[in-house]
Amino acid sequence: MCLALPGEIVERREGVLPMALVRFGSVRREVCLAYVPDAAIGEWVIVHVGFAIQRLDEAEARRTLALLASADDSIAAESTEAADTSRGPEPR
Repeated sequence: MCLALPGEIVERREGVLPMALVRFGSVRREVCLAYVPDAAIGEWVIVHVGFAIQRLDEAEARRTLALLASADDSIAAESTEAADTSRGPEPR
């Protein structure tokens, strides 16, 4: 499965390839900006395997992050339910 995540550019680094420090919630990662070389600090980008592949507006980024958080909550709830049912009935 492939997954691309929205992140906000918080710092740019110029070199052979344009690079950026991108914030994904509380996590920050170095990302290559070769596909969006004029992306600026404060802009949101979609990142896949360490490359920013396109820009997106902040509202869309936040909608995507909310959807991912909702999916994570659903998976956690399903895991808890599965663990509860695997223990069998409660003793009397």
